[in-house]
Amino acid sequence: MELTVGAAARQTGWSARMLRYLEDAELVVPARRPSGYRVYGIRELNQLRSLRELRERYGVEPSDVAFAARLRREPGLRDAVHTWLAGSESALEWEQRKQERLLAA
Repeated sequence: MELTVGAAARQTGWSARMLRYLEDAELVVPARRPSGYRVYGIRELNQLRSLRELRERYGVEPSDVAFAARLRREPGLRDAVHTWLAGSESALEWEQRKQERLLAA
């Protein structure tokens, strides 16, 4: 089964615009035909359905999932968020360390 972006949008209840956003955020990345058109298969359709379920069941937005995925890919960001959440440093100390790391890079 291969669906175009419009057909995938109709089948899953997402808009075609949202499907493009999800691709840009690297959450649901369809294959491409040689012509460049997006092709959604069963895997992508299942991802779209499960994302809709997360949204409806837990109030999680695609941007939340995109940020969670970014946390998995970027250890520095993950550590910074973890430190901030733990409250082990004041906001000023954290900002100063961030600036020092930027200057050292």
